[in-house]
Amino acid sequence: QVQLVESGGGLVQPGGSLRLSCAASENIFSFNAMNWYRQAPGKERELVATITNGGSSNYADSVKGRFTISRDNAKNTVSLQMNSLKPEDTAVYYCNTATVFRTYWGKGTLVTVSS
Repeated sequence: QVQLVESGGGLVQPGGSLRLSCAASENIFSFNAMNWYRQAPGKERELVATITNGGSSNYADSVKGRFTISRDNAKNTVSLQMNSLKPEDTAVYYCNTATVFRTYWGKGTLVTVSS
């Protein structure tokens, strides 16, 4: 069972940047899609970004042009570069992947965007 550990969250001012990382306990090459989700206070968890083994990526409309997802299969890591952060980006960010049998989640890392 793969374990996912997020890091890189913190407090940042509006307009600032953060880079989140997700470290997997095993080779992520077997997982086609690696995802970042987020959950803001009082809201449903939402998909932020997805990247496939082939390098194709998709983003929520709210983060397009500001966030970039990447993966390094050799290092078993997935990253999320977040630029031009807004207060509405404040949330717990989760790394996620799945097989046909089960879904895997990390414990999340908190991102707070505030002046």
